[in-house]
Amino acid sequence: MGHTTALLALPIIIPLLSGALSLIYWRSRKAQRIIGVLGTTALLVLSGMLVAEVWQHGIIVMHMGGWQAPFGIVLVSDMLAASMVFMTGISAVTTAFYALGSVSKRHEHFGFYPLMHLLLAGVNGAFLTGDMFNLYVWFEVMLVASFALLILGGERAQMEGAIKYVALNLVSSAILLSAIGLLYGLTGTLNMADLGYKIGQLEDDAMISVVAMLFLVAFGIKAAAFPLFFWLPASYHTPRVAVSALFAGLLTKVGVYALFRVFTVIFPFEDTFAQSLLIWIAGLTMVTGVLGAAAQFEFRRILSFHIVSQIGYMLMGLALYSPLAIAGGIYFIAHNIVAKSGLFLISGLVYRFKGSYELKELGGVYRQYPMLALMFLICAFSLAGLPPLSGFFAKFLVIRAGVEAHAWWLVATALAVGFMTLYSMVKIWAEVFWKEQEVCHIKPPRKYHGGTRIMYATVIGLALLTIAMGLAMEPLFLIAQMAAEQLLDPAGYIEAVLGVTP
Repeated sequence: MGHTTALLALPIIIPLLSGALSLIYWRSRKAQRIIGVLGTTALLVLSGMLVAEVWQHGIIVMHMGGWQAPFGIVLVSDMLAASMVFMTGISAVTTAFYALGSVSKRHEHFGFYPLMHLLLAGVNGAFLTGDMFNLYVWFEVMLVASFALLILGGERAQMEGAIKYVALNLVSSAILLSAIGLLYGLTGTLNMADLGYKIGQLEDDAMISVVAMLFLVAFGIKAAAFPLFFWLPASYHTPRVAVSALFAGLLTKVGVYALFRVFTVIFPFEDTFAQSLLIWIAGLTMVTGVLGAAAQFEFRRILSFHIVSQIGYMLMGLALYSPLAIAGGIYFIAHNIVAKSGLFLISGLVYRFKGSYELKELGGVYRQYPMLALMFLICAFSLAGLPPLSGFFAKFLVIRAGVEAHAWWLVATALAVGFMTLYSMVKIWAEVFWKEQEVCHIKPPRKYHGGTRIMYATVIGLALLTIAMGLAMEPLFLIAQMAAEQLLDPAGYIEAVLGVTP
């Protein structure tokens, strides 16, 4: 196994190894924290090396156990997979550092760090696998780890949110497994490249359409797309804020990634019913998410509904199915991971200082903590799409693609939702940061200490990153453009995995 192919396995092995070490040092809080920071930092560094390797050498394939595809298990990294693993590394590092100040000893004792590492392994496994059944397996690993993190501490609100979360995700898993079984019955293979090679040779178009729709429903639920998105705002505001930020950054993005992968490599759906349906789903996901956010008055519930809304823009990129749209959708995913994680972590600092997430109970943060207010403005304006931040270019790309495709109603919806997003961010600013606090604190603000400084540093890092992504838009767009070209021309993916030209 060469150095290059080893890079494919390490983003999965490192979190699994870190989780195992965390279990070995279960009784040592200090050791678990050190392992958390070092493990996630190593993941970030290696994922950056993976992006560089794919940029220089193209698609990388690793045949596990020496068995060639389609008979053996393969790990595959094109630019989309490498970029998503790198963004996972960023989310992992920020969560690990922020958790040093925000996760209590009690929650660490319940297994926060081993579960975090298991979740990261599941996420990276889903991004790098080249096999549909293993994609299902990694989704289940994610579901187990995320459910355990969601109920960590066993508070009533967590349990209520977790029931909704796991119930709908189990339905999604059942639909996904059914679709995989039908797909195997049609083709006799589950290797993604082999599926892309064989699907085009099948004559049973009706059955292929049925299977494609099942995948659309299954991954749509996991991505929190309209109409089955309600599990997300019912659950993401209930766990510890570090967990909320990790979920907000990663979990739905795996569902979006799966849609991008399946509906380019396996079921290219240009001018199909599935594409028309996804265009409507994208628009309705934007609208319902932003209207839900406008109706909320709890900090993290507003942000949770905005996760749904922003998923609509990513799906818009896929649904328009042009090189610019796909590249814009990929860039939007990266931007959203950074900006949304930053906003959730900011809400955690507000809670630490003020003791509540309810807007009516908050106020005066701008005067007491001006740096925190500035960080919120940067992340909020990025989410709303104001220049020169990353959100502006992300929305510009997908809206420009919509204009080129003459999808006028979808473009109008995207612009309107952008203004509504700005309204929600202004509402948080006015209630939390600007107005005077009229009610007593639920608990008195804490003085600065090491944990708070680490939390501040993490938030500042994410805010600076969303600025940098805006200022360095051109090289990032080139990466997204390369990922889009590889997706829209799956012949390179198929040839790299199978060694044959389709």
